[in-house]
Parts: sequence; structure tokens; C-alpha cells
Amino acid sequence: MPTAPARTDGPITKDLTMKYMLLIYSSPDLPQGTPDEQAADMQRWFDYSDEMAAAGVMVAGDPLEGVETSTTVRIRNDEKVLTDGPFAETKEVLGGYYIVDVDDLDEAIAWAVKSPAAHYGSMEVRPPTWVAPAAWRIP
Repeated sequence: MPTAPARTDGPITKDLTMKYMLLIYSSPDLPQGTPDEQAADMQRWFDYSDEMAAAGVMVAGDPLEGVETSTTVRIRNDEKVLTDGPFAETKEVLGGYYIVDVDDLDEAIAWAVKSPAAHYGSMEVRPPTWVAPAAWRIP
């Protein structure tokens, strides 16, 4: 049976690269601004995405629809319970994400610092956990 590769100081994916998720949070009450301000904000996001793509670190990224479009799923007493909207009331909501392929946590943080959301919301940097492929698991 093959053995799992040795872990290093960050998450390892099947191709043995380091990946981190940058989670974008902001206040749901954030003022929308004028159309010109909205266009300028979007341009900052486009520039940020383009910079990550040009650096070769961007794996994926998408904005999310508002929390009012979400559905929370829970199983209680073996019954599916669906709730419109988020499960918890929070001061900040998840607005989007990026997945970056970088050398280490410090580089992931450096990209989070460059995010427009770091100036008015927050950026959570989180590594995915690594799970061994089925062939490596002990029966």
C-alpha cells in the first residue's frame, strides 16, 4: 500500500502544492455608494484578481450572492430542515472567496492584505485539511 507524503507547514493537496482559501467578509449593512464608487470598487477587485492570476497563484475565486439567497440545511431527528437565509446572525457575512496556490501561510496572508475587503471588512486565511486518498487509508 502506498504511504502518504510527509506533511510540511501547510495544507498539501494531491499534487503536493500549498493551497489556502481566502474568505472575504464584510458588513451586510455596508453602504453601496454611488454608481461611480461601485464601479471603482469593482475595478479594485478586478485588478486584485488580475494581479493574482498574473502571479500564477490564483486557483479559483468567486463572489457569492447575498445571504438572503442562501438556504441553510440541517438534519434533526433524521429529518431534513431547510431554513431560508443564514443559520446565524452575524456582524459580517461571507461575500466570496479565492483559492490561492502559494509557498506558505505568509504568502497567503500577503495576498489577503492586498484585498480590497481588508480595508472595510476582513479576510480570513484558512488552509484546507488534507485527507489521504482512499488507496492510502487503512481498512
